[in-house]
Amino acid sequence: MKRNRGKLFVISGPSGAGKGTLRRELFKAIPELVYSVSVTTRKPRFGEVDGVDYFFISQSEFARMRDSGELLEWAEVHGNLYGTPRKFVEKNLGEGKSVVLEIDVQGALQVKRTFPEAVLIFILPPSQEELSRRLHGRGTESEEELEVRLRNAQWELEKKDIYDYAVVNDDVKKASIELIEIVKKEIYGSGGEADVLPSARGSDEEDGDKDPLPSDDDSCKKSEDDR
Repeated sequence: MKRNRGKLFVISGPSGAGKGTLRRELFKAIPELVYSVSVTTRKPRFGEVDGVDYFFISQSEFARMRDSGELLEWAEVHGNLYGTPRKFVEKNLGEGKSVVLEIDVQGALQVKRTFPEAVLIFILPPSQEELSRRLHGRGTESEEELEVRLRNAQWELEKKDIYDYAVVNDDVKKASIELIEIVKKEIYGSGGEADVLPSARGSDEEDGDKDPLPSDDDSCKKSEDDR
């Protein structure tokens, strides 16, 4: 009997929206999901583990992977490069496993073009004021870096309508339940209420002619909640 192909999920949202926290809750609820670890050229932060948080590689190795077609998507974020290893994703999907990517909007646009059936989920902060408060509260960036992240957040929020679902993270427990229900519905054909963006599914004509990797577009990446 032919094995059914797995589902590909992409989780995006501005830095400070809480993507990493919600993703961890999702994996607690559905442990059979497979998380795709990104490669990056940035240096590890305190507590990060190579192969768990990211695969930390050199600029030359990243260029080799990019030029040889080994990356499903890639983007430059704050002067560092990030990408998704293609082989890992395709292998697990082929084995019938559902794979989750936590990547920026630029990468999501690329994935959607390669895998139109991918399910895109956007994590929203309750407001831009709250997003600013969360970013300032982290204390991990300078004022200049925070300004860049907030500008990028505005660009990312403008792209949310290309996503299939949107989850507002105003309460972690509530947002986690909503995210879990979305994924269960897509995998098993059942689930709870979700904020579906019906005009978005399978449609990115608005960005069809836009270069997904413009040199002046950064999105935000941090180990807990970043790309």
